[in-house]
Amino acid sequence: MPDAGTSRTLGELRAAGYRVLPVREEMRKNLLARLGRAERILPGIIGFDDTVIPEIENAVLAGHHMVFLGERGQAKSRVIRGLTSLLDPLVPVIAACPISDNPFAPICRECKRRLAAEGEALAIAWIGPDERYGEKLATPDVSMADLVGEIDPIKVAEGRYLADEETIHYGLIPRTNRGIFAINELPDLTEKVQVGLFNLMEEKDVQIKGYKIRLPLDVVIVASANPEDYTSRGRIITPLKDRFDVQIRTHYPRTIEDEIAIMEQEMPVFDREAAAVRIPDFMKEIVAHLTFEARGSNEINQSSGVSVRVTINNYESLLSNAEKRSVRLGEREIVPRLTDLHSVLASTAGKIELEYVGEDKRENDLIDRLINRAVLKVWDKYLKVEGLKKVTEHFEAGWGVEVSDRMRGHPPDPRAPRGRGAARPLREPGPHGRGHRVRARGPPSPPEAQQGPRRRTVHVPRLV
Repeated sequence: MPDAGTSRTLGELRAAGYRVLPVREEMRKNLLARLGRAERILPGIIGFDDTVIPEIENAVLAGHHMVFLGERGQAKSRVIRGLTSLLDPLVPVIAACPISDNPFAPICRECKRRLAAEGEALAIAWIGPDERYGEKLATPDVSMADLVGEIDPIKVAEGRYLADEETIHYGLIPRTNRGIFAINELPDLTEKVQVGLFNLMEEKDVQIKGYKIRLPLDVVIVASANPEDYTSRGRIITPLKDRFDVQIRTHYPRTIEDEIAIMEQEMPVFDREAAAVRIPDFMKEIVAHLTFEARGSNEINQSSGVSVRVTINNYESLLSNAEKRSVRLGEREIVPRLTDLHSVLASTAGKIELEYVGEDKRENDLIDRLINRAVLKVWDKYLKVEGLKKVTEHFEAGWGVEVSDRMRGHPPDPRAPRGRGAARPLREPGPHGRGHRVRARGPPSPPEAQQGPRRRTVHVPRLV
């Protein structure tokens, strides 16, 4: 039997014994095969194994249209795009057909005419999952012409009648026939467009400029929405809501470990000119705890959510600040410190919405408090006050330590240009970039001990 993948005409495809499956059956078949091999259906999606993914599996096996509800930054779009992995690597379509018609059973008038005229010599082409996926961000200006189609004036000028189906320029959904079409932020569509989408999903027909056509499309429609908007009191019409078979609720990572895993996975890889990057675990935990503290704060609008992107961008800012210091001081390693935490202010501020805004409610002050809480959480995990008796005695005696963003973490790189770094740093940048002294001077020395500076070594537990 000939290989179906090499077929270029309908006759060759038929001779190869190829069978075209509807999209739902195709996704079902591939999902069952993966489950049988104990493979993950959405690699790269972290934290949904016991919650979201089982519901997706049930929906795919049932052949359902899905809507994902969740706040921003909960990987809704990534999950939807990942569903294309359940499509076959290649499927045959009628060559040059705008809606990827099934060679054995075309639905558009032009392809029906071509099949009748050419028969078994009808040319076919092969398309992959990327070409079978369509996506549209819903905005109030999205029209039926964008999603379904419009009369093409050029085709009318060529001599066709307005009532001729072949004058239609198909929109995004028909062009995703035999695939998956996603609509992000579904309730942002106007009611008129929502009604048109409802008719397309339920009745399989649409009206374009008063011309009614049936489009029995083979397409799985998936949508995403904010939970507040996806209610009868929100901006979604009830009949359209009823046509989505399942409603799947997404969520933010529920453990610090998942938050850190996502943060590390999404961190872009840059060429750091052979400098070794070493990020202490406690610094990763502080960044993750900062986001968790924001999600639990009553001063932040939780209906808008605190995206995982806050964690990712803060991690990037932290590492960038450490890299900058490493270059300036000629260090061989890039190691973030607590003194780098001021760098997360800018990457956090744009991603949270305060519940109340006023003169007494400043965004930066809130972020400072969130950072302090995150540091305290990690401190309590690793250290106990009882084990720091020597350290507290050191400070109680009037002594101190000097900490600076300009202090080297190890002996300088001999290859570094001279003059880099600070031999005796005196200041540490504050949370807003202002320097502040952190060293307490030692107790007054007796006259006989004033010949030179007094030095004292205190061993402080390391968190690394």
